[in-house]
Amino acid sequence: MPQQSPLLRPFRSADFRLLWSAVLVSNLGGLIQAVGAGWMMASIATSDDMVALVQTATTLPIMIFSLAAGALADSFDRRRVMLVAQGLMMVASVALAVLAIQGWITPWLLLFFTFLIGCGTALHNPSWQASIGDLVSRSDIPSAVTLNSMAFNLMRSIGPAIGGLLVAAVGAAGAFALNAVSYVPLIAALVRWGYRRQPSALPREAFPHAVSSGLRFVAMSPNLLTVIGRAFLFGVGAVSILALLPLVARDLVAGNAATFGLLLGSFGVGAIGGALLSTRLRNACTSETIARIGFLTFGISAALVAGSRQTWLTALALMPAGAAWVLALSLFNVTVQLSTPRWVVGRALSIYQTATFGGMALGSWIWGLVAAARDPSTALLYAGALLAVGAAIGLRYAIPALVALDLDPLDRFKEPELRLDLASRSGPIMVLVDYEIAIEDVPAFLAVMAERRRVRIRDGARQWSLLRDLENPEVWTETYHVPTWVEYVRHNTRRTKADADVYDRLLALHRGVGRPRVHRMIERQTVPVADDMPIKPHPEIP
Repeated sequence: MPQQSPLLRPFRSADFRLLWSAVLVSNLGGLIQAVGAGWMMASIATSDDMVALVQTATTLPIMIFSLAAGALADSFDRRRVMLVAQGLMMVASVALAVLAIQGWITPWLLLFFTFLIGCGTALHNPSWQASIGDLVSRSDIPSAVTLNSMAFNLMRSIGPAIGGLLVAAVGAAGAFALNAVSYVPLIAALVRWGYRRQPSALPREAFPHAVSSGLRFVAMSPNLLTVIGRAFLFGVGAVSILALLPLVARDLVAGNAATFGLLLGSFGVGAIGGALLSTRLRNACTSETIARIGFLTFGISAALVAGSRQTWLTALALMPAGAAWVLALSLFNVTVQLSTPRWVVGRALSIYQTATFGGMALGSWIWGLVAAARDPSTALLYAGALLAVGAAIGLRYAIPALVALDLDPLDRFKEPELRLDLASRSGPIMVLVDYEIAIEDVPAFLAVMAERRRVRIRDGARQWSLLRDLENPEVWTETYHVPTWVEYVRHNTRRTKADADVYDRLLALHRGVGRPRVHRMIERQTVPVADDMPIKPHPEIP
């Protein structure tokens, strides 16, 4: 029996097949809607920068709301979050279709409803991306992410062409109405999906704390910061083609709505090719090499589109751009997913998406202004130069290798039996850990402690410090704070198996009797005796 292709392995999951198919239909509707919105704006707007603002209105909500949506994805049932998002987009699409049919659409009204649909996308995306790990095994996540890109770009190869023909035949209102209907299969698939959030012994993290936890985790994860920074730069440069393509179709190749759809379709065909190549490239090349290929190929394609005045030549130039788009963005997405434990994956993905789509929103605005002040060709040439700079930055900030870290919970922590009758919200808590370190081991100890500090702060510790006893220099004390007892427990449950090496190296350096001594203290300033916690009876005393 022939071995199944690694790219197709996620289809072994019936839930993944169902949702992937429904997303395929939804993507088709969304791309048809994008053609209608772009061409309608090109028809009713009086300036070129308004056309580019359609792309900004689509991506700006993702930049603004994605982090909050990521916190919701990690804290609530992801299936329900996605249902709310799909309902919002469906209502906005119906309203847009009705207004278009009535002839009441103005440029700013079109941007408003496009923005609303973008808000639904911002709410949906982190939950959908984080759900990949709920649908397939960790080893299949790269293939599942690539298949998601393929689903979008498969529809990009035919959706814009269908959209262009539809707009040419019945107007933009027909495109908006068809998009409204396309949400129905995905809503039905989400209702049918049997996903249930895993119960936790800890209370749900408060929303502001959940947001700050996600930001802190990413800030203390150098690999994630590198990926997110490069993704932002790629978004700024690469969005130039998508933002200016209506102008390319109208002005550079003197086409119509059908031409615009054909050019978008060519971009989508190239993207499918990129998806098919991605697995082979990941096996043959380093992650940084793939990233540079993405940056440079897209930059060259932008320059070719800028110089072309023939539809067929522009269509050919867009194909490698589509391939580079998928190669780069799927690589960034997979790297974030494989570098993040499940408890924070929604927030990490949302920060990545905020950076990427924020870059796209900024780029759409910048290239629209350049096109309005000069012309679309000049804007595309500038964008190509920026992408070349993005490739060169990889010499200093390279994308990390796709290493399969074991990010399952370490499960070594056992909540201690306390003598004080604490409530879960009691605090603040100060933790001190004593180590005895031989003088000759101090350099190694400090090096490991630097990693320990990053892990502690990443997982929720505050005010971390390392103290050395002045009278006994071999005694070192690690200290940190957490706001409440439940946050102390949550902090310890966040440690992963990949973090175990740091603590094991500390144990090997510790020269004291037994394990390092841990002191868990509740802070008090001036507290009346009546307000303090009662002491529990000692378990060994009747």
